[in-house]
Amino acid sequence: MTTWTAPEAAASVRYSVDPATILEALEAGHIRAAEPDPAAEDGWRIRPEVKLAILARFADRATLDWHAGPLQFRDRAAIPPRELGAGPWRIVPGGTSLRAGVHLGEGVIVMPPSFLNVGAWVGAETMVDSHVLVGSCAQIGARVHLAAGALIGGVLEPPGARPVIVEDDVFVGAGSCLLEGVLVRTRAVIGAGVTLTGTSRLYDLVEDRVLEGTTGRPLVVPEDSVVVPGSRTVHGAFAEANGLSVATALIVKRRDAGTDARVALDGALR
Repeated sequence: MTTWTAPEAAASVRYSVDPATILEALEAGHIRAAEPDPAAEDGWRIRPEVKLAILARFADRATLDWHAGPLQFRDRAAIPPRELGAGPWRIVPGGTSLRAGVHLGEGVIVMPPSFLNVGAWVGAETMVDSHVLVGSCAQIGARVHLAAGALIGGVLEPPGARPVIVEDDVFVGAGSCLLEGVLVRTRAVIGAGVTLTGTSRLYDLVEDRVLEGTTGRPLVVPEDSVVVPGSRTVHGAFAEANGLSVATALIVKRRDAGTDARVALDGALR
């Protein structure tokens, strides 16, 4: 394996992830942009060298045409569509696209149309529903359901930034947006239409506390949390005179058997 020095990195820092083989390594699951590590902050270790190797591929600006039936596409030759082969997953016909460098676990189902970008990791038995975007380097756990229209943000720059991470057994409701490195802990339920960014305020009505992320440490949604859209009053004479409020997100309960029943995916759909 060759060693590549990122031009935007400090001169003393060197990375041993080879851009020539990074896409194959990502697809096989041998390497990922962020990985579980109990010793790391929040239990996840960021791998900036992986994102730097992906960025090195983008430095090649040559384009190439691909054909799928009557459809024609043109994209960077160094980041081609992923070859799906006869893997242990289902990609339902109808317009879905996966870039090379996407890892698919066993039993993953992708409904059309959806787009999964380079560096994304999708764990075993996860359902990616219609009109879902899984951004670059996003980490999606096992047995997750990304409902229709969910948007999982991506990140390549800065290389050290945390990607969006959704741990195992999470339900992400229709039309929800998870952005800027949000970490959603295992078994959490994100209700339809919730938007969470790395610096969002999340009001926990169960523990009577406010959870808030920063640019250095993005928001963490606690395990088993049930999150729904809400609003809070905007203060100030003008806002009060006009009855203004802003959207926010609320933790209204902890996941229980009733919640499980509402978000369960019928086994026949698999």
